[in-house]
Amino acid sequence: MTKDINNQVKKLWNKIVEEINLNKSDTEMAKDFLQKIIHDKSSFQEALASRVASKICNQDFNQKQLELIFNNQISKFPSICDSAAKDLLAFYARDPACNYFYQPFLYYKGFIALQTYRISRVLFKTNNTHMALYLQMRASEAFGVDIHPGASIGSGIMLDHAHNIVIGETAVIGNQVSMLHAVTLGGTGKSKGDRHPKIGNGVLIGAGAKILGNITVGNCSRIAAGSVVLKSVPSCKTVAGVPAREVGDAGCPEPAKTMNQLLKAEKV
Repeated sequence: MTKDINNQVKKLWNKIVEEINLNKSDTEMAKDFLQKIIHDKSSFQEALASRVASKICNQDFNQKQLELIFNNQISKFPSICDSAAKDLLAFYARDPACNYFYQPFLYYKGFIALQTYRISRVLFKTNNTHMALYLQMRASEAFGVDIHPGASIGSGIMLDHAHNIVIGETAVIGNQVSMLHAVTLGGTGKSKGDRHPKIGNGVLIGAGAKILGNITVGNCSRIAAGSVVLKSVPSCKTVAGVPAREVGDAGCPEPAKTMNQLLKAEKV
């Protein structure tokens, strides 16, 4: 299984390098940037650690220090690279503005913020709490994406635009989920314990939606933009409104992949 994962990641990395070679820049400044970020790196892992580090380094930790920490964690937990590759595939497949795999890797703060979380998550699970919380803070400062390292997030995730996303400590998100900007997976008070939403596989969460409390959103459901969800949502349903109520079926087997946010089965 690990060998298959490594092969898949390597193929994706080779594709990124191929895309960069085919889309050569006509400015020296951009050429230097691509040389440093892509061509000087020998693997997806090395480039990923470097890219995340370059975006969140500051006077506390310089880029080389963070790269060392990140490469160490990715080596110990290869699932970070596997999940990052699946996230990259999700961005490419679902975002109509994404024409190349290198675009999210280099330029999409939702992708980079998500990988920052993945590294903070393994640090948190291995009792490196201070560094994990530091990465949470820096991702929030740099990207406007605040994901507690205690949250559990699957793979194949797309955070579209990603601005003002908040995901609480005990939140759980399944695989192949799409989430737009200004989404909150939060609590309903100051009580400790299991207090955040549980999001199933294949769910589509529209912009500005607030899902609050220890409730569940079933597999392949849709949360309409601007909704405030306070009760659990069955699988394969659409909810909308403030407070949200069920307004129909999800409209398709995998709403997170189709990204169809219309309440009726109309063609855009």
